[in-house]
Amino acid sequence: MRTKKPILLVEDDRIDAMTVQRALKDIKVLNKLIIRENGEEALEFLRDDCNVKPAIILLDLNMPRMNGIEFLEVAKKDDAIKKIPVIVLTTSHGEWDRIQSFNLGAAGYMVKPVDYKQFVEVIRVVDLYWTLSELPD
Repeated sequence: MRTKKPILLVEDDRIDAMTVQRALKDIKVLNKLIIRENGEEALEFLRDDCNVKPAIILLDLNMPRMNGIEFLEVAKKDDAIKKIPVIVLTTSHGEWDRIQSFNLGAAGYMVKPVDYKQFVEVIRVVDLYWTLSELPD
């Protein structure tokens, strides 16, 4: 990423979170990775003015307390955080999940590959796209 801002990962599965962390390290993304385990924790982090807003949000859909769709419903109505790009990173192949994610303002929808090498390539593409994109402040 061209920016020094952190990346927010909203993911309840520790193995998946460690896989994202490892993939970012393998492709030499130096941005700090902040992990929150559900949508409620992510919103709390994003609404705290003491925290630097992330460059992007990587969002799982299937989480306890507040899932990814519920997070998008709230986040994209909040003027302070709605401009932060959200990439859904999930195991769901469901058409309803894809449609809802994009209807609610997701910037992308990626299905997590099981194979680690393929997973790294997905993260590499996400990084390349957001490195080239001009993001608002």
